[in-house]
Amino acid sequence: MKKYFPHLTAMLFLFLVACGDSNEIEEVVAPIENGPEVVEPNPNAEINNFIWNGMNQIYLWQGNVPDLADDRFASEEEYDAYLQVSDAPEFFFNSLIYDSRNVDTFSYFIEDYTEFENQNQGISLSNGLDFGLARYGSADNILGYVRLVLPGSDADGKNIKRGDVFTEVDGKQLTVGNYRSLLFGENTTYTLAISEIIGNTITPTGESVELTKTDYTEPSINKVTVIEEAGRRIGYIHYTQFSSQESELNAAFLELKNEGITDLVMDLRYNPGGWATVSTSLASMITGQFKGEVIKKETWNNRYQTYWESECPECLVEVFADRTSGFLSDEAINSLNLNSVHFIGLSGTASASESLISGLQPYIDVTLVGEPTFGKYTGSTTIYDSDGVFTSEGANPDHTYAIQPIIYKFSNKLGGSPQGGLQPDIPLSEDLGSMGVIGSPNEPLLRAALDDIIGVSAKPADAKAFEYEKITDYRLEQKFATTLIDTKPQMGEAMKKMRSKK
Repeated sequence: MKKYFPHLTAMLFLFLVACGDSNEIEEVVAPIENGPEVVEPNPNAEINNFIWNGMNQIYLWQGNVPDLADDRFASEEEYDAYLQVSDAPEFFFNSLIYDSRNVDTFSYFIEDYTEFENQNQGISLSNGLDFGLARYGSADNILGYVRLVLPGSDADGKNIKRGDVFTEVDGKQLTVGNYRSLLFGENTTYTLAISEIIGNTITPTGESVELTKTDYTEPSINKVTVIEEAGRRIGYIHYTQFSSQESELNAAFLELKNEGITDLVMDLRYNPGGWATVSTSLASMITGQFKGEVIKKETWNNRYQTYWESECPECLVEVFADRTSGFLSDEAINSLNLNSVHFIGLSGTASASESLISGLQPYIDVTLVGEPTFGKYTGSTTIYDSDGVFTSEGANPDHTYAIQPIIYKFSNKLGGSPQGGLQPDIPLSEDLGSMGVIGSPNEPLLRAALDDIIGVSAKPADAKAFEYEKITDYRLEQKFATTLIDTKPQMGEAMKKMRSKK
C-alpha cells in the first residue's frame, strides 16, 4: 500500500530557495533555446497529497476508482508526478469521485471548513429567508418562493412572508444561468421584487424588500404545538435541520410528553439532514420501547468494513438509546413511547431525515405525507489536512480546505434504504398559490396528516393552476447539513490504525 509521504519535489524546491543567497548570484543563465521545458512544481501538490490519501483510506467507492487503488503507483516518483496535475485542488478531488453523474452525487470539496463547521451548528451568513427555486414558463426563467422567514433574522419583520414569490433580484430576471451568482454569490445585500401568484399568473405587487446577510444562528425547531381534534391530542414539531442543538430537541419532546399527546406529526419538509447521532436520538424520543434494537446498519469500503467487523462490530450499527449521543449532549431522552408517527416530507427532505423515517419503519406504523424524498442513502465525514488522522485538531494552518467524502451507505434493520427516495403514503405537494401557515391545522400538508390521524377520508387534491418544476432550494445550495455526519468516537482510533499500516 502506498505510504503517506509529503510531496518530495516541492520540498526540494523549497529547500533550494531557502538556502540560496540572492547576494551571491552573479549571473542568470538563460535556458538553452529549444531545450527541455522547465516545469514549475505545482504549489497544490501537498494539498493533492492530503486529498489522495484521505480518499484512498476511507472513501466508500475507493475500490471502484482506479486512481485510488493501493497499487496504483509503482514508486514515489510516479506518485509525485501524479500530484503535479495543474488543476485546482477542487478539480483534483472531483477527479477521484466515482461516477458523479449517477452514483456519488454527494461527496464534495470544502473551501472553508470553518464556515462549514458553523453551518452544522446552525450558524451561517444569512438574511433569514428560506426559499425554494422553481422553473416556470420559459425553460430558463426561475422564480423564488418564500418558505420560511426565520425568527430574529434580517428578514424578520420586513415586508416579506411565506408564500411570497420573486422573479427579480437587483432588477435582473432570475434565470437558470444567474440565480447562483445573484442569490448565493459574495453579495451580502440584495433587493427582491415581490410578486404574487393569482391563478396561473405571476403578478408584481410593486413592493420590494432589501435583505442583508449577517452571521445568524438558526433554531432547528421552527414550531412546537399541540392540536386537539376528535378527542385526540396531536403533537406537532416542524424540525428544519439535525443540528448540534440536541438538547433543545429533547426539551421539545419533554414539553409534548407533559402535554400527554396521543399522536405525533413530525414535519421534516425542508430538512436536508445533519448529525447522524441526532437522528438516532430523535427515533428514541418518538419511541422509547426499543432500547438496544438496531435502527440503522452501515456498509463501508472493504478496508473499513473489515476493520469494524474485527475490532468494533457494534460500530456498524446505530441502536435505539435512552440517553442522548454523549457527543453533542448527554442527558436522559424524553421518550413518547408511540406506536405510530406521521411525517411530512418533500423533495428536499434528505439524509438524516430519511434515515430516521426508514429506520422506524420496521418498528412502528409510519405514515409519510408529501412527496418522494431526496433519496440520500449515504453518510460522510469531514477529512482535514492534519498529521496522520485527518481530524480538525492540528489542521494545516496554511489553507482552509477540507473534503467531505461519502464513507458509508446505510439501511434499516430489514435492509430497506431511502435510495431513490422514500415514497409518500399520502401524496401531496405544496401549492405555491396557497401555501398556508406552518403549524396551522388548515395548512394543506398538516391538514392531510391530521385527517388521517382522526379517520377523515382523504380529499382529492385540487388541481394546481400554476405549474412549476422545483430546481433547488436555499438549504441544498448552501450545503446546509446535507450530509449525514458521522460522529463515532472510535473514528479517530480507526484512522490512526489505518495510517500506521501504510
